[in-house]
This record gives sequence, structure tokens and C-alpha cells, in this order.
Amino acid sequence: MLLHIVADYGHGDLAFAEVVQQIKLHLPDAEPVLTPVPPFATLAAGFCIAQLGLNEAPAGTIVYHNVAPRTDDDAARADNAGERLAFARLPTGVRVIGVNAGHAFSFVRESAQELRYAAVPAEGSQFRSRDLFPEAAAAIALGGPDALAEELARADIPDVPAGRVAYVDGYGNLKTTIAEAPAGGESGRPVRVRIGATELEATVSDGTFEVEAGKLSFAPGSSGWAEPDGRARRWIELFLRGGSAWEAFGRPAVGAEVAVEQVAGDG
Repeated sequence: MLLHIVADYGHGDLAFAEVVQQIKLHLPDAEPVLTPVPPFATLAAGFCIAQLGLNEAPAGTIVYHNVAPRTDDDAARADNAGERLAFARLPTGVRVIGVNAGHAFSFVRESAQELRYAAVPAEGSQFRSRDLFPEAAAAIALGGPDALAEELARADIPDVPAGRVAYVDGYGNLKTTIAEAPAGGESGRPVRVRIGATELEATVSDGTFEVEAGKLSFAPGSSGWAEPDGRARRWIELFLRGGSAWEAFGRPAVGAEVAVEQVAGDG
């Protein structure tokens, strides 16, 4: 059983090892694959969940995620309470199990064939994804009759925010929540892209490598999936050929706003 673990524990962090140990205790046949995201970056987690869950996967694949900033309530919390564990069944057959925090379920909200909460307490440990959730996830994976609780309303899952940095890959490419180039932005035309205090010129293209070395491309990237209506969704990516777009833009955080304008005189 392929089991993706998407979490903000940190690259090589002990927490990943502890969670894998507990999951293997309850699901001995699980084959864990670890995908770290930045601290509290539910948008990045949601992007990864959709990329892994809405594309073809081996039968039985599970995405187990935990990015729980506990921002659903600013008051002091009793017994380390946090966002509840939830479940989604996707049309690919992939099952998603993780906390319903921020945008973790936003990218799969419309595609999900089933959305439920898990029948497990949301409090009782600072490290719930190690101490409480692996056993609950195993019960769901094995089809336990009492593993799931009430329906998770789609209205309780926020929309994907438009024009944001969603994920930064190992090459420094910026994967965004922009679904298409701006009006009039035909392939080969320049645009100005601003992220934070940095503004750079990029070239609209049909593929990231359709620019010269050292140039910035604004093009459909490698990430995307099929929408419920069958349309292919391909997200725009900022790609600096031979370099790092993330560095060029001053290392923006996940969730940073991406503003795009045509270059004056080229409309």
C-alpha cells in the first residue's frame, strides 16, 4: 500500500520517523513516501495532496497529511485541541486522511466523492499525528465500520486563493494558483510579475523551457490534474532557466501574492 505522508515536520526531522513508525505499527503493509512542506503551509499541503491524489496512483494509495497550525481558534486550548481529522475519497480511488486545516482540502474539495470527519478525538496530545491519528487512519484504510463520523460540508472548506505561491520545488520553481496567462498574454509576450517587493519581467510561453538560459518563464508547469468536468487543470509556474525563481524573487513564502501585468506598449 503506497502511503504518502505530507507534513510540515521539516526535512529529515525525527517527527517523520516517529509517524512512520506508528503508521507501520497499525498498517504493516504501508510503503511510506515522505513529502515535507514549510511550517504551517496548508496551501502547499493542499497542492501536494491534489497532485498526488488526483492523478493516477496504485490501487489502495493513501495520502496522510498533517499541517495543523491550530488557527481555527485563537483562544487558549485545552488538552492540545486542534483541527479535526477528516477523510476524502477521490475519483482516482485515492483516499485522503488528514486534518481539515486551512487549505489542506481546498484543491480536492470539488472532486471528492466523499467528505467525512474521522471518529477520533481532536485533542489529547501535542503530537496528534503520531499519538492519535495513525490508528484512526488505519481503521479508515481497513474499512472499520465505526472509523468515520459525520459529513464534512464542502462549505466548510475554503476556496483555493487566486494568484498565490502554492509550492516551491527543489529547483526553486514557483508553482502558483494561477490557472492561465492574463488576457492578451500570448506565448512569447512579456509580462511583469510582482511578488512582495520584487518585480521581474517574464515571458509567457507554452512550456517552461521555451526561454533562453537566464530568462524567467511564465508558463504551464508540470503540476495539474483533471477537474470534475473532465477539463485538464494545469497551473502556471515561474521558472528561471539555469537558476532559481524563488531566489530571484527574494525567497517568497507559500501564500505570497503573485501579481501579473502586461508590459506597457505590448497590449
